[in-house]
Amino acid sequence: MSDDFDLLETNSQEKNEKVDVNWGKAIDTMKSKLAQEYDPESRQKILNATLDDVVHMAEKDRATLLDAIKDLTDYQDEVGILFERFSSLNEDEQKVIDDAQKALERAKIELEDAQNKPDTWWNNLWGRKSKIKKAEDTLKEAEKTRAAADNKAKAMFQERIESADVQTLLSELSYKSQAAITRLKNREVEIKEVEDKLQDAIVEASKNHTKALEKKAETEAKLEEQYALLKQARQALEEVADKQSTEYSEALAKVTELEQKVEELEGLKNAYTTLAASKDSFVHKHNLTIKVLTSLRSNLQTHRAKLKSDTDERLKYYDGYVVALKARTDQEFASILEHLGVKTDEHIGETLAAMHTASARARQEMMDNIPVHEKVMQGVYSSYAEALQEIRAKDVDIQKNFAERYGIDMKEIFEDYYKADANKPSKDNSGGVGNGVPKQDTEDDLLG
Repeated sequence: MSDDFDLLETNSQEKNEKVDVNWGKAIDTMKSKLAQEYDPESRQKILNATLDDVVHMAEKDRATLLDAIKDLTDYQDEVGILFERFSSLNEDEQKVIDDAQKALERAKIELEDAQNKPDTWWNNLWGRKSKIKKAEDTLKEAEKTRAAADNKAKAMFQERIESADVQTLLSELSYKSQAAITRLKNREVEIKEVEDKLQDAIVEASKNHTKALEKKAETEAKLEEQYALLKQARQALEEVADKQSTEYSEALAKVTELEQKVEELEGLKNAYTTLAASKDSFVHKHNLTIKVLTSLRSNLQTHRAKLKSDTDERLKYYDGYVVALKARTDQEFASILEHLGVKTDEHIGETLAAMHTASARARQEMMDNIPVHEKVMQGVYSSYAEALQEIRAKDVDIQKNFAERYGIDMKEIFEDYYKADANKPSKDNSGGVGNGVPKQDTEDDLLG
């Protein structure tokens, strides 16, 4: 089985950059917000859930995630975590930081190149000092830009996630979890290094404690000797009868010398006693610190192992959640299409039914209107017959008038006229339209 499976593995040989932590109220704020998410009506919501309810619940999930991401981002600033090392930046956001970093590195190289040119009158003549000054100004500006790049990228990131979907927010949360795993491991390494130093300190303090006790014992032995000598000297001093004699002065000097040695040894004894007590105290203090650090490191290992394992599982869990949201959307879309299809079917059915009934009514109206049409046509025909009768009566008068005035019998002409087809063209080659009147010979044409 692969060694990677060991979730508690901590490589103390790795050297990682330490991060200064300035603790604030960020953790308490986040805990408070998370505690407010408890909803006693959640069971009822599940029991009575509809697809529309899920939309609101998913939107609440998105809003909660968005707030959490914002709080975590702010928390990074409070505890001194570099923004770009704890957030998944897109290409544009990362480019802001990368460009600023590259510009800073170029400015450092240009300044170094300018400063490395020999300080000769010839180089100074060609602007060595002005180039150094310009490079220094460029470097200062690049440092300002680099310092502001994180905030600019952060602002772009915050603006982007404002409208981000749940999938993007879940990815960001997973990224932060993975970054936290690395951070926890680095902290374990740091604690382990301190533990090792404290172990060495305990050994050294124990050695010094032992040495101090040994020196104290040696000093006490010397003190015993000096106390004995001092007692003898004081006895000898008392035995000198002439207090003004040289013998008395020598005896007094001897007592003073021995008292001084005793005082020095007493001070040395106290020093070794204090040092031994101090070293003994620090042995216990270091031991207590190691116990605390070991406990913290153990807890960090537990959190890291759980976070690492849970994050791996959570990614699958989130994938399922995102797919479920998409499936809900597809289901809603299918439901809408089905609803629209049913409505369309209803509308088409209504239209077809209306079309059939309208057609049947039109047929009925047509049948009902036939007698009306016939009646109208009967009136037309009656009027036509009446008009024709009047015309024929007038034609009789005209024939009679012609016969009386010109001796011409028009009866035959008019009878031929009425017998002829008024719409049939005449066979007259002259292009005239026949009117039923026989063509007169050209020679007989009185108007020719």
